[in-house]
Amino acid sequence: VAQHFLVSYHIECTDEVKQSVVSTMGTFQDIVAEKCVEYFERYRRRTFVTPKSYLSFIGGYKDIYKEKFTNVGSLSERMRTGLAKLMEAEVSVNRLSKELVMKEKDLAVASEKADEVLLEVTMKAQAAENVKVQVQKVKDKAQAIVDDIAVDKAAAEEKLEAARPALEEAEAALQ
Repeated sequence: VAQHFLVSYHIECTDEVKQSVVSTMGTFQDIVAEKCVEYFERYRRRTFVTPKSYLSFIGGYKDIYKEKFTNVGSLSERMRTGLAKLMEAEVSVNRLSKELVMKEKDLAVASEKADEVLLEVTMKAQAAENVKVQVQKVKDKAQAIVDDIAVDKAAAEEKLEAARPALEEAEAALQ
């Protein structure tokens, strides 16, 4: 009976596996019939396995198979999409890796140039510091001379003030 109802039903398997499914369904039907007899012997109540219950069993199998097949198909499609995204990501990562290598080379060149500029700036700063030190020395010497001149000027003005009354007397004596 299962052979008749499942021969036209599409199951994604080989013919041997499909034949095994058919014979397993028959085996289940036989086991249920045996259990019905055991149930009667034990509880004294009759239960029957009818062709209709067997057809319901086959129909239930078909429904469950269809649901699971659809579910697996959906999961398969999601997996295919995921794999496509992974392959796309791999291509993108490879491209970005190549760009990164180029950027690292550019960065190394820029870093080298920056080191050269830093060295040049450091040398110029050192030269400027040397000039500043020399200018400070000259300034200090000039300030010392200015201070000496101020002291000499103050002393000369003092002597001039001390000699002013005598100068005025001498000028007054000339007429």
